Parts: sequence; C-alpha cells; structure tokens
Amino acid sequence: MALPSFAQHLAMLEQCGMVRSHKEGRVRRFQLAPKPLVTAEGWLADQHAIWNQRLDQMQDYVEGMKTTKR
Repeated sequence: MALPSFAQHLAMLEQCGMVRSHKEGRVRRFQLAPKPLVTAEGWLADQHAIWNQRLDQMQDYVEGMKTTKR
C-alpha cells in the first residue's frame, strides 16, 4: 500500500474515533482508541450470530431439498 493511501485510511479511522494521533516534530504517532473498538466488536458479534443462524437455516433447506428429490 502506498503511503498516501495508508495516510487516508488512518485519517478516516481518526475521524471515526477509532484511533487518536498526535504530532511530535515531524513524526505523527497513532494510538488505538479502545472504546469505539469495543462497540464495533459487539456489533460484529451480533452480526456473526445472525449470519451463522441464516447459514444453518440455508444448509437445512438445501439438505431437505436433496432428500426430497430422492
């Protein structure tokens, strides 16, 4: 990844509050902000559970179709 692209990604993460930055001379240091990441982790866990349930239902449906055809 090119440096300008990487800088754009970091800027977006900073706007979202997921990282903080501070400048020391010519060096800009970034630090993760844990609170928004905890919120994102909870949302991802919810989505994971929803999609696991949906995929299990789809698998049951497909297996039911296989046995119906026979």
